[in-house]
Amino acid sequence: MEQNQDPQTTFRPMRRFKQQLTHDECIAILQSQPRGILAVLGDGGYPYTVPLDFLYRDGRLYFHCAKEGHKLDAIRSCNKASFCVLTDGVKEPSSWWYHFDSVICFGRVHIVDNPSLKDSLLRMLGAKYFPQGYDLEADMAQNAPRAEVLELQIEHLSGKRVKEK
Repeated sequence: MEQNQDPQTTFRPMRRFKQQLTHDECIAILQSQPRGILAVLGDGGYPYTVPLDFLYRDGRLYFHCAKEGHKLDAIRSCNKASFCVLTDGVKEPSSWWYHFDSVICFGRVHIVDNPSLKDSLLRMLGAKYFPQGYDLEADMAQNAPRAEVLELQIEHLSGKRVKEK
């Protein structure tokens, strides 16, 4: 697991430890799934969650966003966040329940301020999501100047195999 960067924070052990995924299983989910939910501390102390496309790379998660809005205001106010990813799940035949895996990452978010790194990350995000043959460079020329890239450095992660019933 990634090391806890904040000595004031102690992350809880998983209560249902028999369902806990290994570190490698968690990373595989982060590498393969297309979307997750970012949770930050929003206006008035209310949690603010938003579904996002993301890129996992070297213990960090990357997201793209506009240069202003609720999410950025929340991050500027408190950079602690969590990010949750779920697999699609498998439905049990002749039953109502699903089996799925989830991963929750905790860390701190900041804006990537290095322009060449930002452009490189936007290209990697584009390569993950855009269809083959899409003109990524034309999209970069039009949209990259209006985009920010956020980095969540993972301080703690855990995963769980859920068997509903």
